[in-house]
Parts: sequence; structure tokens; C-alpha cells
Amino acid sequence: MPTVQEERFTLRQRQVVHLIARGCSNLEIADRLGISPRTAKAHSDTLRVKLRVTRRRHIPSAYREMTGEDPHELDVVEQRSGRNAVESP
Repeated sequence: MPTVQEERFTLRQRQVVHLIARGCSNLEIADRLGISPRTAKAHSDTLRVKLRVTRRRHIPSAYREMTGEDPHELDVVEQRSGRNAVESP
């Protein structure tokens, strides 16, 4: 059964939160997840709305407050082409 956090945020959104928390730019997020920078920005914008914050840099702390999960320690590794899609910077 999915947790409340999993129902509120997709796997991709959780991956983006994790990478933002690690200090990645939209270009770096795009590269790591195999998406375009524009799509990475769209995910970031969606997260800002969902988390009710105006600044991208506030996403990790707002996520932590809403879910109780540490965005630095999210288990959001997805296999792609035999390597981790989310890796340490």
C-alpha cells in the first residue's frame, strides 16, 4: 500500500527533490535523469506549486516539512541503461 508521500509525489518528482537538495541545476538534473532541461524546470515548477514555495531553493525544506522525509536521503534510485539515474554529484 502506498504511503501518503508516495501518493502526493511521483517517483520523478521525488528524484527531482533529491537532486535539488544535492544542489543540482536543471541542466544537471536533466542529464542525470535523461530528460530535457525544460522538463527538469517544469518538474521544479510543479514542485514549487505543490509545496507552496516561491523559490526553488526552498523545495527541499518544504518537502521535509510536508512529508517528514529527508530529501538528501530519499531512496529514489531508478535503473536506466545499467547505471543509476540518480547519482551523487
